Amino acid sequence: MSSSQIIELRSGPLVLGVAPSACGAITRFSYGARGREIELLRPASAEAIAARNPLGMACFPLVPFSNRVRNGRFTFQGRAVTLPPNFLPEPHAIHGQGWRAAWTVVERGDASLTIEYRHAADAWPFAYVARQRYDLAGDRLDLTFTVTNEAAEAMPAGFGLHPYFPRTPRARLRAQVREFWKEDADSMPVELMPVPDTIPLAGEGLNPDAVALDTNFLGFGGTADIEWPEHDASLRLATRGPFTCLVVYTPTGQPFFCAEPATNCIDAFNLAASGRTDTGMLILPPGETASGTVSFLPTVAAERAA
Repeated sequence: MSSSQIIELRSGPLVLGVAPSACGAITRFSYGARGREIELLRPASAEAIAARNPLGMACFPLVPFSNRVRNGRFTFQGRAVTLPPNFLPEPHAIHGQGWRAAWTVVERGDASLTIEYRHAADAWPFAYVARQRYDLAGDRLDLTFTVTNEAAEAMPAGFGLHPYFPRTPRARLRAQVREFWKEDADSMPVELMPVPDTIPLAGEGLNPDAVALDTNFLGFGGTADIEWPEHDASLRLATRGPFTCLVVYTPTGQPFFCAEPATNCIDAFNLAASGRTDTGMLILPPGETASGTVSFLPTVAAERAA
């Protein structure tokens, strides 16, 4: 795709780029005013935009579930579902369908945009429609996510966002979380544990360079704060709705890190089928809608004196 297919919204100092046909992804979210130019999300590369590669975007959507389903298989209300692996060589299904699909524009204004993805029943045997609405104000971005079950039967569901944040040596991530899923070598949950002191999310903040994580935290308090002391800048993610999980991804040697608000935990459908009630899995009756909003609230100091 070309840059002409990116929709750009502006309000005050904030600029938002969205590529509906490239996975419904955000390509850029930045602040520019008072002598400052700050990228609040890692901007998409030209190669990722051209290839419609969600892994190179600034943020992409997760629907109708976040993270992995073990071996792509689960049972819901007596119905067996088998999903194809979509992140080879992993054997699991991950992040649903929306992150690999084209979205279409429903409504567009100078500082607002609504896009949608319609899914017809296939291996995921439930028809649904997902929408992302972006509302940009001078001091914030509100991203409202909705998922509507268009099947004639109940549908298990979850949704979330996968933002990438610029990584700096002094960056910090803070969030109130209660516990986390310890994973096996196959990235699947095996034991729910208290958060150790070595992961100081709720205290002094986590430096992404300090520990390599790909970890699903439960008991998410609804806000996550990212600070970049080098730039006198910060960004708060504030959620409304059923966001009970936060996935933190801090891969070694990469120029980014991730803090992903989500409604469901890893392998939620199988864990719920085993009897767990803390998975965050939503059950949508026919015609019902689930929704939630993530607000991106930046704070950027004025240009420092020379």
